[in-house]
Amino acid sequence: MTITHHPEPESLMSCSAGSMPEAFAAVMASHIEMCPCCRKDLALLEQVGTALFDQLSPTPVVRPAPIVGLRADEAGPDRKDIVTASGDVPAHLVSTLGQHLDNVQWKRVSPGLWQHQIALSSANRGELRLIKVGPGQALPVHGHNGSEITLVLRGSYRDATGHYRAGDVADLSEDVEHAPLADAIEGCICLIATEGKLKFRSRVARLFQPLVGI
Repeated sequence: MTITHHPEPESLMSCSAGSMPEAFAAVMASHIEMCPCCRKDLALLEQVGTALFDQLSPTPVVRPAPIVGLRADEAGPDRKDIVTASGDVPAHLVSTLGQHLDNVQWKRVSPGLWQHQIALSSANRGELRLIKVGPGQALPVHGHNGSEITLVLRGSYRDATGHYRAGDVADLSEDVEHAPLADAIEGCICLIATEGKLKFRSRVARLFQPLVGI
């Protein structure tokens, strides 16, 4: 797998600091699982953050400290709830989606377009979903109410910002408008985190938007 599109440095920094909304963190974790380059960059950022933290002067605690859950990679080898991926679903989503994308319960949005909404653990900012686009199909032209980050899990698509294949990430700001076109043979399946609802240019798409929730 050759990955050519990576998250913006700001996204990696936010991921390293643990300050990303849950939906965006899920996409980032999935990409990092697939991308050795970003795993290396993230490890470096975490080392820098640890070094800076160690230089801070201790502050007396005046009330009970909050309990902070360990991250998965800090929990040690004896954990029993770590799930490994043997299919094409990222490991940390296997407990929610199962091992294989073909077994996901897809909801048809329109001809050639399906989605699967992924429930988040809290009323966190953003939404997380899988989108499946049929071969040669295109999404309507749209912009964004806030940031959007997309990870290609299968197939590929093209838009005004580039050609994205499996493992690639499109890390887009709210000023980007595009109309992703899926590969003519494979189509594409993507994991997408959005900060707000999409802004469709087409009046027809806007009319159907409340029904599909995108």
